[in-house]
Amino acid sequence: MSNPCATEHRRAAFTLVEVLVATLFMVVVIPVALGGMRVASLAGESAQRKLVAARIANRVINDLRVENLLLNGGQHGVTLENGVSYNWSQQTEYWNGDPMSRLYMSTVTVQYNVAGRHCNVQLSVLVPPSTQ
Repeated sequence: MSNPCATEHRRAAFTLVEVLVATLFMVVVIPVALGGMRVASLAGESAQRKLVAARIANRVINDLRVENLLLNGGQHGVTLENGVSYNWSQQTEYWNGDPMSRLYMSTVTVQYNVAGRHCNVQLSVLVPPSTQ
């Protein structure tokens, strides 16, 4: 005859094998999840800086247009936004896309760093020689 008291004292608990499997699962999953979060964070930072660089290039072109300096070329400067330094330079060259149009292409290049990598954004505008 079996002892009924012995079966009543049995506790519901995890076995050693279940604990080891759960620990192994956490050892594998946590680094992968943290790596994914790091990649997502860098992608977000890169996209944010690219957006700011494009905005700076647009502002520089508009400022140079207002000051009638788009055809001069050789302009450069540094803009600091949110603690990040953006170096910009402007150059103008004859646009040979349509020889009959006699247009010039003014290009602003904005350089910045993301995670130790050099990146840049270029924005160009066609400028007629007489009206800028």
